Amino acid sequence: LEIIVTVLNENDNSPVFAQPNLSRDVPEDTKVDTAIVAREELSASDADLDTIYYELTTTVQDTDGYFAIRGVNNPELYLQKALDYDKFNSTTLLLYARDMPVTSPDPSNTTHTATATITITIKQSDTRAPWFLPCTRLHSDNSVCISSPYSGRVNISEMSTQPLLLEPGPIYAVDPDYTISDRIMYSIVGGNTDEVFSVGADTGNLTMKKIVTSPDSFLLQVMATQVSNIRKYSVATVEIKVINKSNFPPYFEKGVYNGMVFVGLPQRSFVYQAGADPSTPLVITALDQDFPDV
Repeated sequence: LEIIVTVLNENDNSPVFAQPNLSRDVPEDTKVDTAIVAREELSASDADLDTIYYELTTTVQDTDGYFAIRGVNNPELYLQKALDYDKFNSTTLLLYARDMPVTSPDPSNTTHTATATITITIKQSDTRAPWFLPCTRLHSDNSVCISSPYSGRVNISEMSTQPLLLEPGPIYAVDPDYTISDRIMYSIVGGNTDEVFSVGADTGNLTMKKIVTSPDSFLLQVMATQVSNIRKYSVATVEIKVINKSNFPPYFEKGVYNGMVFVGLPQRSFVYQAGADPSTPLVITALDQDFPDV
């Protein structure tokens, strides 16, 4: 008697990832659709030779949609949306491998699942030009910062040997890609008539090279350039007013001012002149012989 025995394959094995834990560093300026982890590194095997179905999720809030897999049977990981280091700089992805589709029509079949953890670290790229400080940030993601013009003044026919004092502060720029923090170099690229001024290449200090003999104003353009990437630069405006030298101190019109207040007045009430005209607010004024029109 010849007996033929057929051994049926039972789905008794789970998919297995060769690397259940993976880490990748991804530059911030990586182009959309770039492969991050190859299919070969993420494919799972199954001793039952089942078709493997993949699903990708993220565990970090507000980081979904940035990374995806090519298809339900193709686990190659790629960048789906442009990155921004200021929004998030790391995320953790979970890749599931199943030996049956999630929507399997036969609920009696047992689905075996394996999980791989993919840790993504975003590396900041050199994407922004220098910021002159102080500046006002316009967006909540800190992508834009607008600085006010610098201003200062020099005396006519007088040579200043010290760095000029400017408002709202000294010329200073930083690399906003702060994890890179490239060194900044300064130069004057416009408005420097007769080469009167110079700027410290490393310090940003503005100094005089010549005296000014006419009451003109200068509107300088100072450029801040990143040392390792000269295409990343910004230009700030510096207005220097040339004024007559102040030889006299200001003085008060009176040596003594007499005022009067009433009991029970609220805060910020006027102080009135004492004496002949008690209904007129007390005004204290000063004059300066150097500036008779001020």
